[in-house]
Amino acid sequence: MTTTGSSRAPRVRTWLTWTAGFLAFPLAGLAGTAVAGRVDGPIAALLGGAVAGAAIGAGQTLASRGRLDLRRWIPATAIGMAVGLLLGAVAVGYRTSLADLALMGALTGLVLGPAQALALPRATRLRWIWAAALPALWALGWTVTTLGGIAVDEQFTVFGAYGAITFSALSGLLLAVLLPSRPAAGPAADPIPTAAPA
Repeated sequence: MTTTGSSRAPRVRTWLTWTAGFLAFPLAGLAGTAVAGRVDGPIAALLGGAVAGAAIGAGQTLASRGRLDLRRWIPATAIGMAVGLLLGAVAVGYRTSLADLALMGALTGLVLGPAQALALPRATRLRWIWAAALPALWALGWTVTTLGGIAVDEQFTVFGAYGAITFSALSGLLLAVLLPSRPAAGPAADPIPTAAPA
């Protein structure tokens, strides 16, 4: 195996794991709906967004394979999603047409993107690309979900599985580029001696 191939393999595994993390989105939607009900008012949007955001943040932290700090990522995602969903849902009057949901997604991403960008590891290259990409990715998530025939008129807190897998696959590619590479596994720089010298 070449060096290029061996260095690419961990990134592919990380991307595949991140993409599989799409499962957090439908679960987060169920949790948000269980706590706040339909997103048909500001309190429901704020509370449902916070609960769904915390669940998505937890799922993304697990899917990151240790590359995201849960102490930063989960609160950033919960707060960003709560405020973003509130902004987006109010802006579209809680309507659920394709155009309304795409706009709601873009506005959610407009708040969530910078919140998560600040929570990325310090060594992350060009972190603001993440912030800039999230409005488009969230709009796409809602668009794919709506076109997939999901009953979006039920005013969910987050897009469904179709949108989630699309979002996760594309955001995973971006994250693979932005996050710093992990150091290669190997012997420790200063090995701990196992016996005293004779």
